[in-house]
Amino acid sequence: MAQIFGRGADTWFRLVLWGAVLAVVAFFLLVGGYVRSDWRTEVGHAPEQPVPFSHEHHVGGLGIDCRYCHTSVETAATAGFPPMDTCMTCHSQIWTGAPMLEPVREGYARDVALRWIRVHDLKDFAYFDHSVHLSAGVGCETCHGRVDRMPLIRQVAPLTMQWCLDCHRDPAPALRPREAVFEMGWRPPADRRTQGQDLIEAYGIEVGNLDTCYVCHR
Repeated sequence: MAQIFGRGADTWFRLVLWGAVLAVVAFFLLVGGYVRSDWRTEVGHAPEQPVPFSHEHHVGGLGIDCRYCHTSVETAATAGFPPMDTCMTCHSQIWTGAPMLEPVREGYARDVALRWIRVHDLKDFAYFDHSVHLSAGVGCETCHGRVDRMPLIRQVAPLTMQWCLDCHRDPAPALRPREAVFEMGWRPPADRRTQGQDLIEAYGIEVGNLDTCYVCHR
């Protein structure tokens, strides 16, 4: 009987098969690496704003409290952006002719708000409530980093689903007393987990329900 396949056919078949397997594995590794990369999660992202507002100067240098500009952070889902009145409370007296503040002066005169670019921008399918997190003892710097050291705000956390779930399933290490949620550079006690567990009980946090789908997807 004539031989249909050559003597090397079996070797070539094995090489092609292994090549296909390796290609599939490499594809999933690349996709997984891309999804977790800073390029995809935008860690380090610092978009250009209409005015180069420096949190380092205003928060770190002048000691302005977060709530002075983000007035709704304790009572609403969004922290809110400051109206022109807030900016002009100071800048009608100081730096009145600074070129970089021209958009502020113009917006105030025309009663038009600045179009700030949101840095920490969750997708529409994810629900997040600032007031709930603050009430539970989650500090601003837990998600936003040391803004008092940032000339321009940048994203420091990946804000991925896994990142959120890690905290929701084990929130104790991330909690602090409510009176310290706005404090930059807060130093936790040596046994932070014990304190966290005490705060979970004191604040009535139901950890068992924090990783259910409807908490974030409504």
